Amino acid sequence: MNILALESSCDETAITLLNASKGSLILEKDQVYSQVDIHKKYGGVIPEIAARKHVETIVPLLEENLGKDKLKNIDYISVTSGPGLITSLLSGITVAKTLAYSNGIPLIPINHMEGHIYSNWLSSKELVEDNKKYFPSLVLIISGGHTELVLMKDHGEYELLGQTLDDAVGEAFDKVAKMMKLGYPGGPIVSKLAEKGNEKEFDFPRPIINEDNYNFSFSGLKTAVLYTLEKKGSINEDDKNNICSSFQKAVVDVLLKKTIKAVEEYNINSVMIAGGVSANKKIKDSIKKECDK
Repeated sequence: MNILALESSCDETAITLLNASKGSLILEKDQVYSQVDIHKKYGGVIPEIAARKHVETIVPLLEENLGKDKLKNIDYISVTSGPGLITSLLSGITVAKTLAYSNGIPLIPINHMEGHIYSNWLSSKELVEDNKKYFPSLVLIISGGHTELVLMKDHGEYELLGQTLDDAVGEAFDKVAKMMKLGYPGGPIVSKLAEKGNEKEFDFPRPIINEDNYNFSFSGLKTAVLYTLEKKGSINEDDKNNICSSFQKAVVDVLLKKTIKAVEEYNINSVMIAGGVSANKKIKDSIKKECDK
């Protein structure tokens, strides 16, 4: 079957054409319009600006990707229905509803978190060919807006084990970058500088790491970085590298301990990582190393 998917949950307008058949998933088209350069000057996403840009972008993106045939071979239309910025979500949802209704094509609303989880299927042939042996699976969703540990028992069967009580992990990365005037989006910049720093230089807290639950908290860690910067007054390149490295190590320690604790308690067969922050090499490598053990 051929699926047209629309995504507009935050500051990126995305369109995908997915061909799904037994044992294979093929991305026929996959285009993203990013608003990073627009929001960079504000140091973060401005919801109303993001929503207006979606309105300007989504129809031209559709026309460019669907061409003359338009919806001729489309069997289903899917769209991100939430969670996300409500004004941004409405842009994609309104277009998807209109296309589905006017062309008599079934419309499938997709939960943002479930979309993150299933992105693993697009990058793993093993999952597509034989995924039953990977269940139960533990999914760590880490992004700019979310930090969650989800027990995936089977397709469509989930149990939320824990989530952030305050800032999402990606949000913490961005805010630390903003404090040091490193630029936006901050996560990739902090990770890059962290590679050059000494992760033991600053003893930042690991919030609620030893509590008997699977929740996360990054607000106190972010505040500890702020106090360190205030105490130092001015910082040089070495300070920046060391702060980034020590901050990242604290984040990794918390994510790793909670993840491995859940793996052991729930007798997990596989661990998946999803969300934008899953691109962080230190986080990926640390979790893989523990899972290999």
